[in-house]
Amino acid sequence: MVIDVNKIPREGLCLDRDFQFTSLELIEEDAVCLGPTHAVIEIKKAGSEVLIKGKITACLSFICSRCLRAFEYYVNSAFDLVYFPEELDGIKEELAEEDLDKFYYYHQELDLREIVLEQLNLSFPFRPLCSEDCEGICPVCGELVHQGHCSCQVKEPDSRLEKLKLFLRDKR
Repeated sequence: MVIDVNKIPREGLCLDRDFQFTSLELIEEDAVCLGPTHAVIEIKKAGSEVLIKGKITACLSFICSRCLRAFEYYVNSAFDLVYFPEELDGIKEELAEEDLDKFYYYHQELDLREIVLEQLNLSFPFRPLCSEDCEGICPVCGELVHQGHCSCQVKEPDSRLEKLKLFLRDKR
């Protein structure tokens, strides 16, 4: 959905709609959208700047990075962005810290679908986990540890040999 910046009314716009995204559009390669991503977005214009405030909700399926099982992940994220016109997007040799938080619109248009997709991708966890206490897979037999199927005895290394191990590793 593309918004013409020149056609934003003085009182602003309020949009409430669903967006469909494919798995290929998501940054998490094993993520799957289980339904549409719902977005409520307020758009206001202040001079040449465009202020966007919104909230997205979605349900996705991720693969746990410890036990490799699929689980549902719910997104409930809010965002507050300011877009500047493309004329202010000058070419610089080096970016300053304040330049990292600036967004620009081009050709007097804003693509809300791209903004919602970006915010959805930013809400993903770094390492998806089905639960904080997930113990994962046994390194010996490959069974799920938390289900009690694994009865392997994993030997802990002798802590007295840690310094020798570090010494030998540094010698290589």
